[in-house]
Amino acid sequence: MAFECWKIYFLVALLLMFHGFCYSEKAPYYTFVKEATSAPGISFYDYIIIGGGTSGCPLAATLSENAAVLVLERGGSPYSNPRMTDMGSFATSLSDTSPASMSQQFISEDGVYNARARVLGGGSVLNAGFYTRASVGYVRRAGWLQPLVDRSYQWVEKKVVFKPPMLQWQTAVRDGLLEAGVLPNNGFTYAHIYGTKVGGTIFDREGHRHTAADLLEYAYPERTSVYLHATVQRILFLTKERQRPKAYCVIFKDAYGKNHRACLKNNNPKNEIILSAGALGSPQMLMLSGIGPAHHLVAHGIKVVVDQPIVGQGMSDNPMNLLFVPSPVPVESSLIQVVGITRADSYVETASGLSFAYSWARTLSDNYALFSNQTGQPSMVTPEAMANAVDLVQSFVNGTIRAGVILEKIMGPISTGHLELRSTNPEDNPSVTFNYFHEPEDLRRCVEGMQTIIRVLNSRALSRFRYSDMSVQGLINLMVNIPTNLRPRHVNSALSLEQFCMDTVTTIWHYHGGCQVNRVVDQDYKVLGVDSLRVIDGSTFYHSPGTNPQATVMMLGRYMGLRILHDREKLSYEKN
Repeated sequence: MAFECWKIYFLVALLLMFHGFCYSEKAPYYTFVKEATSAPGISFYDYIIIGGGTSGCPLAATLSENAAVLVLERGGSPYSNPRMTDMGSFATSLSDTSPASMSQQFISEDGVYNARARVLGGGSVLNAGFYTRASVGYVRRAGWLQPLVDRSYQWVEKKVVFKPPMLQWQTAVRDGLLEAGVLPNNGFTYAHIYGTKVGGTIFDREGHRHTAADLLEYAYPERTSVYLHATVQRILFLTKERQRPKAYCVIFKDAYGKNHRACLKNNNPKNEIILSAGALGSPQMLMLSGIGPAHHLVAHGIKVVVDQPIVGQGMSDNPMNLLFVPSPVPVESSLIQVVGITRADSYVETASGLSFAYSWARTLSDNYALFSNQTGQPSMVTPEAMANAVDLVQSFVNGTIRAGVILEKIMGPISTGHLELRSTNPEDNPSVTFNYFHEPEDLRRCVEGMQTIIRVLNSRALSRFRYSDMSVQGLINLMVNIPTNLRPRHVNSALSLEQFCMDTVTTIWHYHGGCQVNRVVDQDYKVLGVDSLRVIDGSTFYHSPGTNPQATVMMLGRYMGLRILHDREKLSYEKN
């Protein structure tokens, strides 16, 4: 029983890995952000954006420059409790399972815990804050215009990005990466290039988080409306006497369950509904609205608007594997700042500083039992052992554990899965399978990433942060015995890096796909087979850009907003 408690103790440590003070922060006062309960029964706009997330907020702010814009966000405001978005509350917010939380937890069919955002600002409100641009090659392959991409990144960076402080642990890992051969030293840069670098962060020097919601400060208030706790039920289409269905309205529910309707003005053919609900939400909403595999829609009683079998396909999640590293000396509280971008197509990152709270240990206990029951998979740790671990964790509430984590994430990935509806309730999570390491190349990248981590751990730079009697093999053994997921453990997990990667895989929350370009949407992000509907978010990606996608997702909102406005103004000019 004691050993089981220690396994849970370390799992809590990994989930609640970041310690710091909570800070108060004055929130931007947006006169146009209101509860959906205040919405009229029907209203009309030039653009209706479903999802006020990482792409939806910059998209709305941009379109408001010359159009009336409505944003429908199913979650609440990140400003209602600013402390919950500060650095010290990272793990608390991410692991919150309450019905009104900013994080909606789910578990993939692969047996890996995961979460999706449910808040204005989307994933930028919950993530570890790292900011890095996509590579030049990624931009070229996406068919984006590099000068406009650069200007769009700069627009984002002026508002929400900062240079992080480099303290002892982060500096040691950076130097360890250089010793391990992850060269050159690229210093501080937003660029995604081979070597070791310090990237940007959306946390300022006081630990306050700056999110995509802050980009609404750019919006024109008189042309912007944002409704919170507005859960879109479906998109409506005109089909009679038309060659192609045309999106024209959405139905959404407020917090009291009352239905409202938002529709496009009929004064301009460029008016559109835009899905920015994320890699789970966007394909889910297309299906709920009748666009998807016909047999699947019919099975759920959904009227088929367009039989589009590719909706929900191509789902990918970049697998993450890590080692927990206890330290004999103090380490700072830090999130992701340093990254080693290897030529083996794996990225090595780190974070440090651990604190524990009794309530979150209890939450972890409840979640583990819940997820185990949902999947039907055998639990590796009993709920009783988990509960007993709470008392163990309690003894550390007033202390800070000296430890860090070093993790690797692979590029891509190549392995893909799919998404399906579980029900016709848009508040339910869809079923998603990522097929981690299905492709051998992904597994090779993970193994090489873990080998890089081992070289960093054995470097001179990190030696002062290592216990002399705790070998790398001991750290690997520790991870194998932590229930980081619901996947079975194999007897050779600690001896084979291939098996270690497969058995201890976790998410880094960079999942994408489901509405990919040239499969579900065209190069202009217009949904194939219908009019007046686009998808602009990470669901259109084939691969995750850079080492963290949030910079590119925010950029894409600004980039496409400018392109859409250009087309709108061009039409107006031609009419005149």
